[in-house]
Amino acid sequence: MTSRHGLEIRAATAADAAGLAELLAEGGAEAAGRVVAARLEALRQGPGAVLIAQEWGPPSGVIAVHWYASLLEDRPVAQVTLLLVGRDSRRRGLGRLLVKAASQAARSAGCGALEMALAEAGEAMRGFCAATGFTEAGARFTRSLRRQG
Repeated sequence: MTSRHGLEIRAATAADAAGLAELLAEGGAEAAGRVVAARLEALRQGPGAVLIAQEWGPPSGVIAVHWYASLLEDRPVAQVTLLLVGRDSRRRGLGRLLVKAASQAARSAGCGALEMALAEAGEAMRGFCAATGFTEAGARFTRSLRRQG
């Protein structure tokens, strides 16, 4: 999917791993390029998509969306588990375009709803979610599945 002014929204590939590693590090999630490449491959095997916004260099933004069946819904539910836009690319509509592309991918997969599962959403993210049509639907709790020593 190509957009305005040379911006391209497309599926992430292993060739994007180094640039994605830099973008993730900027967002506070350190991972080596080879680790990101392995994770992308694992995600490619499952139900979902990892999409990037790219202009002239490394990715400017990324969104990861996964879909799953639910006893509570008639159609699968899509869940955004990562949305990150680089500092220098913010406030230009990239996040909105990434959400739109993820919505299209989820719709094509037969999903009936899109939810955002982002930890510690600050006021800016809450505002972004409201502006892109999301509504708050409660708190989220998490628990490690590894034994705590």
